[in-house]
Amino acid sequence: MAVVETNLEKKSSVKWLSFGTLMLGAGTIYKLGALKDAFYVPMQEFMGLSNTQIGVAMSVAGLISTFGFLASIYLTDRISKKIMIPLSLVGTGLLGLTLSTFPSYSMFLVIYCLLAVCADMLFWPTMLKSVRLLGNEYEQGRMFGILEGGRGLIDTITAFGALGVFAAFGSNESGLKAAILFYSAVPFVIGLISYILLEPDVISDTNAKGEKIGKNKIALGGMMRALRNKNIWLVAFNVFSVYSVYCGLTYFIPFLKEVYALPVVLIGAYGIINQYGLKMLGGPIGGLITDKVLHSPTRFMRIVFVITGVALVVFAFLPHRSINVYVGVVSTLSIGACVFSMRAVFFAPMEEINVPREITGSAMSLGAFIGYLPGAFLYTVYGSILDNMPGLSGYKTIFLIMAAFAAAGFLLSSYILGIIKKEQAK
Repeated sequence: MAVVETNLEKKSSVKWLSFGTLMLGAGTIYKLGALKDAFYVPMQEFMGLSNTQIGVAMSVAGLISTFGFLASIYLTDRISKKIMIPLSLVGTGLLGLTLSTFPSYSMFLVIYCLLAVCADMLFWPTMLKSVRLLGNEYEQGRMFGILEGGRGLIDTITAFGALGVFAAFGSNESGLKAAILFYSAVPFVIGLISYILLEPDVISDTNAKGEKIGKNKIALGGMMRALRNKNIWLVAFNVFSVYSVYCGLTYFIPFLKEVYALPVVLIGAYGIINQYGLKMLGGPIGGLITDKVLHSPTRFMRIVFVITGVALVVFAFLPHRSINVYVGVVSTLSIGACVFSMRAVFFAPMEEINVPREITGSAMSLGAFIGYLPGAFLYTVYGSILDNMPGLSGYKTIFLIMAAFAAAGFLLSSYILGIIKKEQAK
């Protein structure tokens, strides 16, 4: 009996050690690619970038991410996380060194594309697969919720660290370079740590009949099974709806600067809280409500889609020129918290709709391919709207587009719940 308990304790400790390592990577690998979150205005001032240029960079990187997710449908079930995770983190750190030299815009685009390869092709689907397999069917909401919350904590600490470095160097060009170097060093070190701590995956080389076949054939077979599974596509498009709303959160940052005239440093602090700090609030709450109250991530998302959509419509028509700045800050942060609570669990329905665990890597990659597709075009759309419709009217248009995506998510969530009920009835 003692031996069994010891083995269970060892298995549990390995599980949470792996989970913590994955969470550290998830909380740091996107910092350079999302430099705009805390340093949108300094990027414009010291790197000479316009709203459209920043939007184009994000969209081009998003396009690369799209093809990266497509490639990862094959890669995640073929290559062990012990290789994929460290490689992606160390590669990100090395790319940051080049970014700190303030290269030409064309090189800036190349760096952003390579950062997308590291984060979205090598790291993210592998991390999602690993987290799903670490938890059982009753832990999915909590596992992904804790992941999002812990990632938010790490995000916030790292981002405030970079903001502190920026301020310490004078909040100028040198400060931005130092902040970029800080963002580069952190994932590089975590990549080395992850290679030491993560255990290699056991990749099967036999089929269901016990016959020995090549790993390439198994990976391709899993990929085809995922592509033929309509439920995976439904979950993926639900993720698409959430991510479309999420893309708009970036523009709360310049909105508060232009409309409410917040100082640059406070804008940076707000950006960190809006993009990272809210994960600490929305992630665990979303996971807890999903598992303990509603017992369904899809049902939870349907409810929050309604709340988010209504809030965005109301906020779009507020008299922003005549109301207190705190109303704008609290309103945008509340909307962001709702979006992050959905982000925390939007892959959890993979378990709810009974996606086979042996094709988890392919399923998560396909879900990410479709779900994160808005990153390939929406940043350009939103940035162009702001450049062509200056002032409050441009922001109002963005908020209403976000509300429309929330409405689409509500309809799709309702449809998925109908399918789940039919399956349960059978």
